[in-house]
Amino acid sequence: MALTTRYAEVEPSRGEISAIEGALVVEFGAPWCGHCLAAQALLESAFSAYPGTRHLKVEDGPGRKLGRSFAVRLWPTLIFLRHGQEVARLVRPSDAGMIEQALAALDLGSVNPDGHDAVQVGSAVTPTNGAGP
Repeated sequence: MALTTRYAEVEPSRGEISAIEGALVVEFGAPWCGHCLAAQALLESAFSAYPGTRHLKVEDGPGRKLGRSFAVRLWPTLIFLRHGQEVARLVRPSDAGMIEQALAALDLGSVNPDGHDAVQVGSAVTPTNGAGP
């Protein structure tokens, strides 16, 4: 399963997301969001090298529980998960290379060689020691 172009019709629960085995990228945004629309070409380019990585688009907004559970504040936010655990995060990615780097880390299971998880916002990577954002 590769890049998804449509937002999920039914928002999955956090438990359903956490139960997914393997690599998963959850993209939070909205179909009318300019930043989200601009990121689609970047996502398409980056995902072309990772056709086995599952991608789920989730429409976010007021009252949407899944986005709140991941502390999403800006769109698009990409959460990179391996076996339900957050490995990396990108907020408003500005180039395909950033996405490819996070996909590569997802493939390896961790962004940092010391084994700590990381939150990536823009081009900065911040270790979180598994605590999330």
